[in-house]
Amino acid sequence: MFTSLRNPLTLVGRLLLALLFLPAGIMKMGGFAGTVGYIGSKGLPMPELGAVIAIVVEVAGSLALIAGFGTRFAALALSLFTLVATFVFHNFWGVPADQAMVQQLMFYKNIAVVGGLLVLVAHGAGAWSLDAKRNA
Repeated sequence: MFTSLRNPLTLVGRLLLALLFLPAGIMKMGGFAGTVGYIGSKGLPMPELGAVIAIVVEVAGSLALIAGFGTRFAALALSLFTLVATFVFHNFWGVPADQAMVQQLMFYKNIAVVGGLLVLVAHGAGAWSLDAKRNA
């Protein structure tokens, strides 16, 4: 039963993962100054460059997932980006107690997203993708 659902489920999984990153990247573009300020507030060097990198990774990576083009590379880039961002921006162990629960939820949500992205790295985009058409 699940074999027949492999391709549609892989497509839906790719789309849902992209749904997390594409709006985030677009919002960062629209609120670039705020994004730079937030990155800078965490003490990171060159926050403007960090914001540009975040936008490129989120937008290009999510578009690659949607199309299923360069999926393994895109998923790996998004997973590394998400992992780093998780430890920098959702350090629940270092925030006041009244903020810890939300940050902990965000931390573990992101860790789960990294897990989903790593599944795409391991298994690819599936047959309903540009990767499959290119390799056919």
